[in-house]
Amino acid sequence: MTSAKLFVPIIAALCLAACNSAQPVAVAQAPVAATRNTTPVGFELPDGSGCSGAIRRYRAIMDNDLAMGHVTQGVYATIQNEIAAAASACAAGRDAQAVALVHASKARHGYPG
Repeated sequence: MTSAKLFVPIIAALCLAACNSAQPVAVAQAPVAATRNTTPVGFELPDGSGCSGAIRRYRAIMDNDLAMGHVTQGVYATIQNEIAAAASACAAGRDAQAVALVHASKARHGYPG
């Protein structure tokens, strides 16, 4: 066997070894599995007026969307923080500000106002 014929398998082995020693690629975590794929029969948005009604309705929509897999847990947590800020404003008697916070959150996340 000539030295050139020995050289090819050695290069091939080194290339394969280099490929196998590469750092693992980070894989994104799968979102939380949906518990259902449709809104439950008889689902109704909560009643109420003013900021408290707007907040209860938005929470119900988000809980339903999370259960159906329409939002990830991370987006859901972000929106829950935004709803909590609106609920704080509502509890402090700042109705207009609370409703504005709900509308801004809906707009930011693609929900109709």
